Amino acid sequence: MVSRLPRWVEYGAFLLALLAGIVNAIGLLGFQHQAVSHISGTVTLLGTSIESLDGMTSHLLMILVSFLIGAMLAGAFFESAALKFGRRYGVALCIEAGLLFIAYLFLEQNITMGQYFASAACGLQNAMITTFSGAVVRTTHMTGIVTDLGIMIGARLRGEQFDYRKAKLFVFIFSGFLLGGIIGAKLYGIYAIASLMAPISLALILALAYWLYLYLSRKKK
Repeated sequence: MVSRLPRWVEYGAFLLALLAGIVNAIGLLGFQHQAVSHISGTVTLLGTSIESLDGMTSHLLMILVSFLIGAMLAGAFFESAALKFGRRYGVALCIEAGLLFIAYLFLEQNITMGQYFASAACGLQNAMITTFSGAVVRTTHMTGIVTDLGIMIGARLRGEQFDYRKAKLFVFIFSGFLLGGIIGAKLYGIYAIASLMAPISLALILALAYWLYLYLSRKKK
């Protein structure tokens, strides 16, 4: 049950969603208006590109493949998708920061390849923690979050017990992603592609905070 999870889970999920929201906003505003933190729209665009033969097919396919490669990296790090204290989340966050930094270096020179590294970073993050005690969670897109919230509210109207802890987790994630979009848009308006330094810094700060928390928790034992 989600209720058994430590209280920091909501805040961690909020910050991860915030990070993804910033990256996605920068992507929509600066990467040829291309979202990189979720795949549904990219697959749709890929389908229309193939149908119209508009020359974007290979680019969209690479966005998709890059996201897949990022998820594969997470699969290589973690034995399962469930949250488990002590796993190498800090290392994964550092790799994500590295991928975003490489993306920045390419995109600063207007090299399209940077979008692929940004997509891989989002794929890695999305696959890092995909299950919280039975609650399927995605921090890089909101379709599943809003769907699950709707199901929970509908079930409550039908008389079932409402899991307030799970709902709180989903609201935190949604709020983080929304706030990330606002921050990303604001930063891009001021710093353009250099605004990627914000999610890069956030990923590194989260990694350091996680390692510190892990160290202090083990020291108490």
